Amino acid sequence: MSLIEAVVLGIVQGITEFLPISSTAHLRIAPALLGWDDPGAAYSAVIQLGTVAAVIIYFWKDLVRLAIAFFAGLRARQPFGTVEAKLAWFVIVGSIPAGVLGFVLKDFIENQFRSLYIISSSLIGLAILLFIAERVASHRRTLAEMTWRDGVIIGFWQALALVPGSSRSGSTITGGLFQGLKREDAARYSFLLSVPITAAAGLFELKHLLEATQKPQTVALVVGTVVSFIAGMAAIAGLLKFLRTRTNMVFVVYRIALGVTLLGMLQTGRLQPATGVVVHVQQAPPKTTD
Repeated sequence: MSLIEAVVLGIVQGITEFLPISSTAHLRIAPALLGWDDPGAAYSAVIQLGTVAAVIIYFWKDLVRLAIAFFAGLRARQPFGTVEAKLAWFVIVGSIPAGVLGFVLKDFIENQFRSLYIISSSLIGLAILLFIAERVASHRRTLAEMTWRDGVIIGFWQALALVPGSSRSGSTITGGLFQGLKREDAARYSFLLSVPITAAAGLFELKHLLEATQKPQTVALVVGTVVSFIAGMAAIAGLLKFLRTRTNMVFVVYRIALGVTLLGMLQTGRLQPATGVVVHVQQAPPKTTD
């Protein structure tokens, strides 16, 4: 992997991790369209550590407040006594479904699930769900009004993102909207919920990637991770500002357009579903006779 590839993939990861358009899908699509090899699920998971760092730094005060409230509640034997303590528990509980299913389905996620047919279908499918959520949701509740039921349900929505193309932020934001959360609050909870699961996945894959016989150079991993951190910081700030005054409809349209385009390229043989290789069709030379 060249440094240019590492930079491009880092930008793609950083931006698309937080926008509801699927980072996994774009990390498969971008190399395919540029004629590069698929970086693989392990590389994708490792450079997600950059976006995890972006969330931690951007929401540092919130995370410290949640951690203090969590341990204070345990010491006082009132673990759910404050809003911050309950929100900390919601993040923990909401991370369990994706963690368990991610471990069980690891082989499928890294192989069969990476088919571009699955990715394009997921892009369109979640776009439809996000569209419905935008239309039927009340958009009234805040994080302070969340309940255990909300935490568990949104946690299962996050597990949906194990299917590439669904988008972790897209699925959790959609789940939050269906639970009546305001758009910005659904996005904030999505970002907080991303810390445990993406950090665990990144560290888990980093161990296996470092032990592998064939792996990207260390410099490519470092560059991709650093660039994803910078792009992630910008994406978080931009999305929160955007959702204060606008809906998610632009992402709905983008997901459907991208999904349909991918299906068209797959059907015409322009892309290979398993490898993502761009196919250049050449006519066979005419036969000659002696």
